[in-house]
Amino acid sequence: MLKKLTYITLFALALTSCSDTLDDINKNPNATETPLAPYLLTGTLKQGADLYWGDANNFNSSLLFVQHWAKIQYTEPDRYDVSNTSFTSLWNTGYATLITDLNTIINFPADQANSNYKGIALTLRSWTFLLLTDAYGSIPYKEAGLKVTPAYNTQKEVYTGLLEDLKQAQSLLNTANGTVTGDLVYKGDIAKWKKLVNSFRLRIALRIADREPALAKQAAIEATSDAAGVLSSNNDTFKFTYTSSPQQNPASAWFETRDDFRISKTLVDKLTELSDPRLPVYAQLPSDATVGKYVGGANGLSNSDANSQGFAKTSKPGTYFLTSASPAVIASYSETLFNLAEAVARGYISGNAEQLYNDAITASFNQFGITNAATISTYLNQTSVKYDASNYAKSIGTQKWIAFYGQGLDAFTEWRRLDYPVLTAGPATVLDGQLPSRFFYPGTEQSLNGVSYQAAIAAQGKDLLTTKLWFDVK
Repeated sequence: MLKKLTYITLFALALTSCSDTLDDINKNPNATETPLAPYLLTGTLKQGADLYWGDANNFNSSLLFVQHWAKIQYTEPDRYDVSNTSFTSLWNTGYATLITDLNTIINFPADQANSNYKGIALTLRSWTFLLLTDAYGSIPYKEAGLKVTPAYNTQKEVYTGLLEDLKQAQSLLNTANGTVTGDLVYKGDIAKWKKLVNSFRLRIALRIADREPALAKQAAIEATSDAAGVLSSNNDTFKFTYTSSPQQNPASAWFETRDDFRISKTLVDKLTELSDPRLPVYAQLPSDATVGKYVGGANGLSNSDANSQGFAKTSKPGTYFLTSASPAVIASYSETLFNLAEAVARGYISGNAEQLYNDAITASFNQFGITNAATISTYLNQTSVKYDASNYAKSIGTQKWIAFYGQGLDAFTEWRRLDYPVLTAGPATVLDGQLPSRFFYPGTEQSLNGVSYQAAIAAQGKDLLTTKLWFDVK
């Protein structure tokens, strides 16, 4: 019996030793067991920029929907012939990568992340949730990251919750609260992060303006009266600047191997009509030198009709957007000025809406390297450009649409909200003459989170591209 017990003991010890050995073997000596806040911050900034400027959410969807770009081949997305697998990356990367990593920073103890890291993470998480609700509508928000099958919150709940989250982010951010490294955008400049927070608050205030005007006014006042201010120059613009391959701008990487996009005829025609000096920045001349002018591709054509426009006779997007180091602009000074102009026009805050509108256009020109005062003045003094106080939505909506070139997701949202410019679906589109109003939910939500998904569409409306979202009143 004693001998038997001895064997059992030795066998157990051998198993323990084997387990310890396997544990040692399975450890990566080059990996940290505790993620570091600077590395998580760097990763989320890069992945967030890729998500915002990449093909799935930008030039293969939203840039087509707002007719900034057009397809000259493989035209299915430009005809809205898409499925519930077409819009998965914003959802999957937004939740599984960005929000997960940002929550990790937010939940770190103080010795792993000071309050500035937490404030930045909360700001970026708010931006991610904002992209998600702007695109899909109702989304998992309060239970996101807490449950395997989280409930969805309505768009109203998300927007109002984000206003509170951004208030908290503002309270966490303070130059006295420690340094931040790993910040590839603002280089740890907390004053700029605080301006960004207020600019996002103003952005959301206008998102809810047609539904909750009293709350929108309060939010606009709070955002603009905060001592930190809002973005106040192009130096404050929130943008991720790429370098070289493989850390290059997503559009640059795409055009290295493919040739299926052109600047949209809709935009080229508008810029030509206005003698807009941004046209040579936004577009390239066709490679066929005999054409001699900028020619956009029409949206919503069949593959054969799109091809017949001529690859050499139509204009690619401008090289400004296609170099390896082209910046991914996420929140611009120009946008903030347009938002201030609208807040004044709505009577939310005091100020001169016309001057802010002109300043917004000027900031956009400067952003794209156009600084000649006479050129800018000539443009602003055109009857077709001058601010129309009787229809501020048309003036601001049209010029914001132009200024948002390249920022498909936000251009798509603001076009739906302001209803300008008036866009027409192409001849081969498949939505009975309508344009998209949202993204499909990923198909995996039906299979993996079916109860919450069904509750969401029962309240919001069918999971269709044409279902209008809560903020999209008209």
